[in-house]
Amino acid sequence: MSISQVNIDAFRAINDIGIKNVSLDPIAIFMADYMIFVLALGMLVYWFTRTNKNRMMVIQGGVAFVIAEVLGKIAGTMYYHNQPFAELPHVNQLIAHAVDNAFPSDHSILFFSICFSFWLVRKKEGWIWLIVAVIVGISRIMVGVHYPGDVLTGALIGICAAVFSYWLVPKLSFVTSVLTKYEKVEQAVLPIKAKTEDQSNHF
Repeated sequence: MSISQVNIDAFRAINDIGIKNVSLDPIAIFMADYMIFVLALGMLVYWFTRTNKNRMMVIQGGVAFVIAEVLGKIAGTMYYHNQPFAELPHVNQLIAHAVDNAFPSDHSILFFSICFSFWLVRKKEGWIWLIVAVIVGISRIMVGVHYPGDVLTGALIGICAAVFSYWLVPKLSFVTSVLTKYEKVEQAVLPIKAKTEDQSNHF
């Protein structure tokens, strides 16, 4: 399908930043391609603080991502276009990427579903995660693999899925049951003094 001129103009404005400021290109590449590993590390750190609050937050983020991915795939069947570097001339393409359906942005779906889940539970540092998600979205435009519309749609899907998961997951008794059984096994293998609620608030 054809891309709106507004979407193209917005893409050009952001993608051209890397042409005018070459020093920003390595940052854009890192955020677009490698920040996903920092997010994964963050989830592991939250999980192994071994507090119920953090573990439920990680589960909610995981569930939100799955829901958002499903919604994203459905959206992708309704609207299709290739990456900007495959459709427009003189694109500042900074990373290699297959030519396929760029709508919506999978990276935006991933980061906003999980980072917004973090924000819903831990608003103090959750703002940092939200800023990271926004920067990752912008970086995907800067490196030439997504239009702003792809990123905004992915962000919206991710946020909606995070809110739904935040409401749903605590109501699922089997989640609590599985987590309790897991923690019993973990405690047997790696015993640790249980944290109080006051201590857990520091993580």
